[in-house]
Order: sequence, then structure tokens, then C-alpha cells
Amino acid sequence: MTALIDFRSDTVTRPSQAMRAVMSAAEVGDDVYGDDPSVNALEAKVANMIGMESAMLVASGTQSNLAALLTHCGRGDEYIVGQNYHTYLYESGGAASLGSIVPQPVQVEADGSLDLNKIAAVIKPNDLHYARSKLLSLENTHSGKVLSNPYLQSAITFAREHKLAVHLDGARVFNAAVAQQMSVKDICAGFDTVSVCCSKGLGAPIGSLLCGTHEFIQEARRWRKMLGGGMRQAGIIAAAIDYALDHHVARLADDHANAQRLQHLLCDMSELQVSEANTNMLYIEFPSQDVGVRAGQFLREHGILISAAKRVRLVTHLDIGANDIDRFVVVLKQFFHTR
Repeated sequence: MTALIDFRSDTVTRPSQAMRAVMSAAEVGDDVYGDDPSVNALEAKVANMIGMESAMLVASGTQSNLAALLTHCGRGDEYIVGQNYHTYLYESGGAASLGSIVPQPVQVEADGSLDLNKIAAVIKPNDLHYARSKLLSLENTHSGKVLSNPYLQSAITFAREHKLAVHLDGARVFNAAVAQQMSVKDICAGFDTVSVCCSKGLGAPIGSLLCGTHEFIQEARRWRKMLGGGMRQAGIIAAAIDYALDHHVARLADDHANAQRLQHLLCDMSELQVSEANTNMLYIEFPSQDVGVRAGQFLREHGILISAAKRVRLVTHLDIGANDIDRFVVVLKQFFHTR
């Protein structure tokens, strides 16, 4: 059976045979007891890459962000976050539901950042009538857009001035690093905590890491256990991530180039509105919801998956090559010519 060409997300990547081989050979132990050597080595490696004291392996980016929020904030505390950021919009309201933490969303600017003046306007005074503003949560990349380092550093300085801790949802921070030709350590400098997802463009089958100080991560481990995230022989996962960090970071540039090429080819189609490609993502808009749904069905019949809707995100990743992009454009043109 021919594999489907899947543009829905970079979470759909599958481990390569080489990655599967290192997973099979991984030395393992019980990670809840701290006895898994592969996990311990990976956590030390990632903490060093990010520039922090310690790291904790968890099952998902959602769990990593949630553990961070629960550790930073107590019941009735507030975190300030982008209206369209994952920690607010796409993670099932976990901080509010499980931690009684109050979200204060702020409009996201066109470049993916949060306007510091708008953040300042929602920080609460030290008054018993208000929730305590404790944390600023940023996201890099956001919808594929890279937040510039000058902005990040100004946001961190701003947060310090207002006695806020700062968390980075860096699910695709390696994309941001490759796009800017800089280290993730430089991008993450100054943040109190950083979450890194390895099951997206890096191509691991599962796993994220939360990075912070030794003290913070020790407290976060308690939350991980409470969330049901204590894993046992997790070295199998750690081995996959370790392989991805050694072999799949620099190649993210290929995904970025493929996204730009896809944008260029689609711009010739008058039936579509096509956004600028940012890192490994771009958005297209069909004339209507109905057309988008029918296009999605037509593409699926020809072995291509997209999220069928009026406005659709297209994501490039290690399982999509130049030939797949050409195939997608050809089939989409067939749809418009035959409908």
C-alpha cells in the first residue's frame, strides 16, 4: 500500500528505520525511580542545549506546558498568554480545569508576538479583588512565524520589571533556530522554563522535554506524576529523541525550503488565497467551506491528506519531499479543472 502524503501537521512523521534501530537497542530502566540511563542522558543533553540546569522527559507538549504552568502558578494565580497560543486555546483548558489557574489572553500580533503595552494593560494590581499575575507564556514559533530574539529579550526584560516569570512554549523552537541560523540556547536565554516538543519536525514518535532550574524541575516531577505522566522504561523514547537531535535538526531547513516552494507553486492558482510560508507552514484559503471540504475529499482519493476546511494549514516535514509537493499541486489543479 502506498503511503499517504500528509500535509496536516508535522506530528504525523514516522520514525525511520535507523531511529527504530536505536530504539530497539536502547538501554532502559525505571524512569520514575530515576534509573533509566537513556532518559537521564537525554535530559542532561537537552538541558545543556537549551542552556538550563535540568530537564524532564514527558509524553507530550501539552503535558510539558501543563506541568510548567502548574509549577509556576497556584490556585487563583493568573498567567498571561496569547489568545491563539497553544497553552490557552489548544490544550483543553488544562491549567484552568486541573490547576484553577486563571488565563488572561491577549491578542496575538500579526508576527506572532504579544504587544508589551497590551500585556501591561492586563497585569493586575496587588489587590485582593484580582487574581495574582504570576507568569507570561510566549510561543516560538507561532503558526510557523519566528519571534525575533530582540523581541524575546525585550519581553523577558519587561516581565522581570513586572515581577512575572516567563515560560516559552518552544514546541518548534528548533525550527526557529534553523530559520535564524542561531542556537536554541541563544533563543531560550533568559526564560525561566522552556518546553520543547520532539514529535513534530524532529520526527520522534513521542516525547517533549520541560527545561528549567533543578529546583523547578524537581517540583514539576511531582506534577508529572500527578498527571499520570510517570513513565517506566522510557529509554526507548529517549533513544528516538536523541537520534532526532543528532540527525534531524539541520534538515529542518529542507522543510522550510519545501514550504517556500509550495507557496510559490500555489500562488499561480487564481482559485486560492495563499499566505506567505513561514518556516515549515503556510495557509491557503478556498473560495468557500464547501469547496475546501470537496477539495479535501478529492485529494484524499488521490492519496493526499489535508485538513478539509475553507482555510487550511499546510505543513512540510521529513516525510514530504519535493516530488510530494509537485504531486499535491498537480492534483489540486485537477480538482479545480474538473469540479
